[in-house]
Amino acid sequence: MNVIIDSLPQDALRQLGLKDIELSSGQVLYQPGDLVEAIYFPRTAIISLVVTLSTGETIEAAMVGRDGIIGAASALDGKISLSRAITQIPGQCSVCDSAAFKATALKSEKLLSLIMRHEQTVYAQAQQSVACMAAHNVESRLARWMLRARDLVQTDTLPFTQEFLSEMLGVRRTSVTLVAHGLQQAGLIKYRRGKIQITNVDGLHEVACECYGRVKEQYQNLLGTEYPASRGLKLISQRA
Repeated sequence: MNVIIDSLPQDALRQLGLKDIELSSGQVLYQPGDLVEAIYFPRTAIISLVVTLSTGETIEAAMVGRDGIIGAASALDGKISLSRAITQIPGQCSVCDSAAFKATALKSEKLLSLIMRHEQTVYAQAQQSVACMAAHNVESRLARWMLRARDLVQTDTLPFTQEFLSEMLGVRRTSVTLVAHGLQQAGLIKYRRGKIQITNVDGLHEVACECYGRVKEQYQNLLGTEYPASRGLKLISQRA
């Protein structure tokens, strides 16, 4: 599911002409300066909006999954991508042509309102990411990052390599290795062969910085909804 698609009236969905595709891990959807020609609605995939520095380092500004849209600003004449959009977790995604997206938004007050509020949530995420990098340690940031990814994919097993995590967090791989080892020793996660299994959700919540809850709160305030199954997953993990 994608909460934006699920909230749209049927006539707007028909006008969008959505097609279902599969996104592969590491697939780049846009580069900075690219013309936005397609709009993506992740279902089971997660896409990161990242900033690439001249040194080659990348830092994640926002994470978008079933709660959002990639390329939504094109309906507001934001035709050029300002960041790199890369698939961090492979999976299903619905896609439509940007021209059809804009034309539908101009006819549908519901869609236009969702787009404007959605872009506020992405901007709020980016602002929170800046504050998080400046004020919080790697352990808290990694815990926050894993919890948000878990909310979006609705599973306790996340397919991430330490190299990928270091790129998204903007730190050295050795830092991620040390922190992941500490979380594993504390019984909060299990890490092996490029997969992280969250084994203690409550414990991970205690380690995560306030930015995790702040982003969820902003999302709920702006779009009027929250991740529908996140609480259920938490209860399952508590019983395990």
